[in-house]
Parts: sequence; C-alpha cells; structure tokens
Amino acid sequence: MPSKGPLGDDDLRPVPFRGGGFHHVPLAYLSPLVFVGLIAIWELGSRTGWISSIALPAPSAAFAAFLDLIETGMLWQHLRASLLRLVVGWTLGTALGIGVGLAIALFSVLRAGLAPVVAALFPVPKIALLPLFIVWFGIGEGSKVATILFGAFFPTVIATYSGVDNVDRGLIRMGQSFGLSWASIVRKIIVPGAMPAILAGFRISVSISIVLLVAAEMIGARFGIGAYILTAGALFAVEQLIAGVAMLSVIGLAISWLIGRAEKRFLDWRG
Repeated sequence: MPSKGPLGDDDLRPVPFRGGGFHHVPLAYLSPLVFVGLIAIWELGSRTGWISSIALPAPSAAFAAFLDLIETGMLWQHLRASLLRLVVGWTLGTALGIGVGLAIALFSVLRAGLAPVVAALFPVPKIALLPLFIVWFGIGEGSKVATILFGAFFPTVIATYSGVDNVDRGLIRMGQSFGLSWASIVRKIIVPGAMPAILAGFRISVSISIVLLVAAEMIGARFGIGAYILTAGALFAVEQLIAGVAMLSVIGLAISWLIGRAEKRFLDWRG
C-alpha cells in the first residue's frame, strides 16, 4: 500500500495539461470587430476633417461608388473578367508548379538540372516580363493569363520541393521497411507530409497572382478590376479607386478562406 506524502489530500492540486501543441484559441468575433473599428475611425476622421476627403475619401463615399457599379451592371463585368483570368492563370500555374516541384524533389537528375533554373528565374519581377508575354501571346487574354501563371508557378515549385525535403526521413524508411512501393510512399507519406508547405505556397502564389492580375489588366484590358482602377486613377476619382482596391481585398480574403478550409481538410491528421 503506497504511503502518503507529507501533504494532505486537501493540498493536492491537479497539474494542468501542458500538451496542447500551441493550439490557437478560436476568436472569430475579434477580426470583424477590429475591421469595423478601423472603418468607423476612418469614417469619423473624414467627417470631422482629420482626414482630407480629397486624399482619402470616406468609406461611405467608396461604398456609394461600389453601389453605382452594381446599379450600372459594370460590377459583374469587371468581376467576371478578373476572376476568370485569376482562376485560369493561378490554377494552371499551381498545377504545373506542384508537378515540377515533386519532380525536382524526387529525381536527382531533374533537381540538378532544374533547381538552378528555378532559383535564377524566381527573383525576376514578373511584371517586367509582361511586355515579352504581349509579344508572344498578343495583347488579349493569353498574355494576361501567362503573366499570372508565371507568377504562381515559381512559388509553388519552391514550396513543393522544400516541403518534400522537410518530410521526416524516418517515416520514409519505415514505409520502405514495410515493403511499400515507391508510388505508395510518395502518395501516402511524401505528399501528405509536404502538404503544409504546399498550402503555404498557395497563399503566397495567390497574393502574387492578384498583383500581377491588376498589372496585366492595366494594359489593353477593357474590363477587369485593374482596368477599373486605372480608369479611376486617370480621372482622379479616388472613391472609385478605393472601391476597386476594396474589391481586390475581398477577393483575397475569400481565397484565403478557401485555402484555410483546404488546410483543415487535408491537414486534419496533424491533430
């Protein structure tokens, strides 16, 4: 029978659980409160004259410009054009980037041949290549989609093969010890292990793609958020310009939310 310690039962306190693994506490209400607070301060500053309405119109003025876009039916034309270019270019760029990244990570010959090329081309500003794409693909949709594709491709390649390199080699050796085939190890161990890095690369590539979308639409595009912003800037219609920037921000938030859902779906094995 175990002996009692010097302390009585009343002095014993449960030890708090310390194995939470740095799980974040969900505070879904905080972000909307911060956003609404910033908008309220901005509106108040514009109405009281703290903020110049010429340099930075009030949010209500930008919202009025947004409502005008809805009433005239131009909002859907601009959104449809931009989203089509963004989805096609980013999807193709990430798909190619994942394929090339896996090839570089898994095959020594391709790593030796392609990794230096990727490292050399990744720092090149993709906007600087837009005139070259116009020469190759014309001033229409081809050059715009190619610019976005090129911008999404390189971050995805680097994120993919870096993620594969960081997969625990003990798990790979365990799979080999159990007699798993090469394809099974790639599908069941390497790809899931690299998925956090790949999804992080998605967030980076989406941000780059939105920047390149605006730049591409400012050259030879009739419809698109970038074309709308360019026209608003040329007319010094600052409230319309802010409305266009707000639309880009909403698109970025929506895509970030979708990637977050994908992270919960594909990374639930992390616990």
